[in-house]
Order: sequence, then structure tokens, then C-alpha cells
Amino acid sequence: MSRISVVTPSFNQGAYLDETLESVRIQNYADVEHIVVDGLSTDGTIALLQTKVGPEWKHLHWISERDDGCTHALNKGIRLSTGDVIGWLNSDDRYRAGCLETVTKAFAQNPDIDVIYGDFTFMDEYGNHLRVRREIEFSRLVLFYHRISSIPSTSTFFRRRVFDEGNFFDESLQFAMDYEFFVRLTNKRFRFKHIHSLLADFRLHPASKTCAAGARQLAETRMAMRKYSPIALGINNKALRALCFGVMQTAAPVARYTEKLLRGYYLPDSIIGRERPLR
Repeated sequence: MSRISVVTPSFNQGAYLDETLESVRIQNYADVEHIVVDGLSTDGTIALLQTKVGPEWKHLHWISERDDGCTHALNKGIRLSTGDVIGWLNSDDRYRAGCLETVTKAFAQNPDIDVIYGDFTFMDEYGNHLRVRREIEFSRLVLFYHRISSIPSTSTFFRRRVFDEGNFFDESLQFAMDYEFFVRLTNKRFRFKHIHSLLADFRLHPASKTCAAGARQLAETRMAMRKYSPIALGINNKALRALCFGVMQTAAPVARYTEKLLRGYYLPDSIIGRERPLR
């Protein structure tokens, strides 16, 4: 059984952190460590973490000290981790039951794969499920040219070798550091695989970056796209590059939504169960 490290950057998310911690604890996975890297929260987070003692919390390790933001805290936690597989779980999200066991089996069955990602649900600030987001098979076209990332960080896991080779998140970014990391890894020939399993719950609430800083997240995504995409790297002529970008940015969403349609992700709830697919 692979050792799994879960890294959680934390700053003033005490209202949700307990659910995050519990979602890892109740996995009942024999060899897991949960590393919380807190940036000196002032909302009761530290008091909450101090209550997590006893045998059922032996997997939990946490620090609280000044940092330079979420990405810096994430890299810090990864460097402290000891697992063969590493997951990134934000302090307002949670894993679904059986997540870690499913990921371990997927890696064992695919020894050549470096990054595995699954599906997830959206939930509201109170933890109520809103809808399911199921994703497509890994596609370079969609990854490089679609403004919506097809790889959800909350349900993504990495082999240790990704980081052992010196690859970490870009600390100059605070909103699309996951997207930039994925396109950079793709250019370095790391291999990605999607698995058809619901692994995590992603929380939408007014203070989340997705809700509060969507424009800044999109700006960082576009920056990474224009820095690392094959067109950006392979075409020097500015006019031709712009034309090709336009074509590919039209083709990418068509490819993504067509695959989702063919897989039945837009069928009524009664056909695919109680889960509501993302429209």
C-alpha cells in the first residue's frame, strides 16, 4: 500500500477546516499523513487544530507561521511530506469516502502514470451538494486552449517523483498556479490519467477564490496558456500566432463539450442517478 500525503494550505478558513480534516480522518486509510500549513490564522483555526489529538489524529501534522500566500504554503507542505503519492486538499474542500483507496488502486494499475485526477461535486458554503462535475479523458488540446481547466486540483494526486525532479508550484501565482503547473508538467512529458470516480467535494462560498477572484484567475490562466502552449512556443509571427490561438480556443471547448455529451454527462438526473451533472 502506498503512503499518501495530503497537503492543506490554510488561512482563516476555520469555518470549514473541521470538515476538511474529518474527510481525511474517516478515509480509514492505513498509511496517510495530513499536513496542514497555516499562515497564522486569526479566526480560531489554531484552537481547532489544537483539539485534534489522540490516536485517531496521529496522521495529522500542522504548523502555523507566516508565509507568502497559498502557493508558498503548498510548496512548503509538499517539501515536508513523505508520501509516495501527494494530494492537495484546500482548507474549505473535502474528500469523499473511499477517495484514497481508489487513488491507490489507480496508481497501482497504471505504473507509468504520474498524475491521476478524478471527478468531483460542487457544494455550497453549508456543505450541501449542488451538482456533479465529471471530466473528460486527458486532452492536450483542451488543457492548453480551454479557459476552463479540465483537471480539477481538488481531485488530483501526484506521484512523489514529480516533485523529486524539482517541479513545484510557481509562487508568483496565487489563483491559477494549478493550471500553470499542469501545462508545465505536460510539456515535460509527465503523464496524466483521468479516472471515472467521484473523489472530492469543492466548496463554493463568497470568500473562495473561484467566486471572489474569477477575473484574476482567468488572467493567470491566459498568461500560462500564452507562455507554455505549443502555439506560443512554436510560432514566432505575431499575427499568425493570434490566428492559431483563435482557432484552437474555438476547437478546445467544442472538443470538451462534445466528449461530455457523448458520455452522457448532460443526461437528466434520473438516468445517471441522483447526481446533477454540470451544465
